[in-house]
Amino acid sequence: MNSKTLLGQTFQSLGWILFILFLGLFFDSGYFSKNYFEHSQWINTVCVILVFIYCYYKGTSRTREQLIYALFIGVIGEYFFSLILGMYSYRLYNVPHYIPFGHALVFLGVYSFSKKSKVKLNAKKINLFLTIFIAVYAFVFLVFKKDVFGFVMTLLVFYSLRKYPKEKLFYLTMYVVVVYAELIGTSLNTWSWPKIAFNTFEFLPSGNPPSGICLFYYGLDRGTMSFYKRRHKLAWARLKRIRAIEN
Repeated sequence: MNSKTLLGQTFQSLGWILFILFLGLFFDSGYFSKNYFEHSQWINTVCVILVFIYCYYKGTSRTREQLIYALFIGVIGEYFFSLILGMYSYRLYNVPHYIPFGHALVFLGVYSFSKKSKVKLNAKKINLFLTIFIAVYAFVFLVFKKDVFGFVMTLLVFYSLRKYPKEKLFYLTMYVVVVYAELIGTSLNTWSWPKIAFNTFEFLPSGNPPSGICLFYYGLDRGTMSFYKRRHKLAWARLKRIRAIEN
C-alpha cells in the first residue's frame, strides 16, 4: 500500500535502505566478527544479493536496467578507488562482495524517494532543509575534525548541482544517505579513511569519514543515468519535451 503522507513515503523509500545499511554494516564490523561470527562478510553478501534479486524482479524494466548499470559501475569504482588508489580501506583490506550490490540498492532507494508524489510536492522545502544540514555538517567537520578534504568536496557538490537543478533533490538526499552510511561504517570499523586525502596529499587533511565523499558517489549516479539515457535516447528526448511544456 502506498502511503499518502510525506513521512510515510519517506519510510517506504528510504526507511528500508537505512535499516539494511545499519544491519549490514554491523554484521561486517570488527565487533560482530570477533564476538559472534568470524567470517561475517559472507552473511552480508548473501543477504544483500538476495535483496538485490528481489528488487530486480519486483522492479520495472527501467529499475532493472539501472540496477545493473549501478552494480557494474560500483564494482569498477570500488576496486579502483580502494585497492588501486588507496582512498580508503576495508576491515579485511579487500572489497567485500556485497558492497557493489549495496551501492546499487542505495541508488534505488534514493531514486525512489525523489520520485514520490509528496516528496516532489515538498521538494523546495526538503532541498532547503538538506542544504542547511549539509552546510552545517561539513563546517562542523572542518572545524572539529580538520576535514579540509571533505569540506572542499562539499563545496564541489554545491557547485556541481548548479548544472542539474531538476535533480537537486536526488543528489542532496544521496549526500545525507552517504553521510549516514559513512558514519556507521567508520564507527563500526567496517572501513576507514586515512588522515590525508588518498593517503598522499598532505595539504588535504581528511576526517574519518570525510564529509563530502558523496561527490564520488555522484560518479556512480551520473554514470547510471547516463547509460540509461544513451540506451533510450528517443524516450528521454520525449520526456525532456514534456518537462519543457510543463514548465
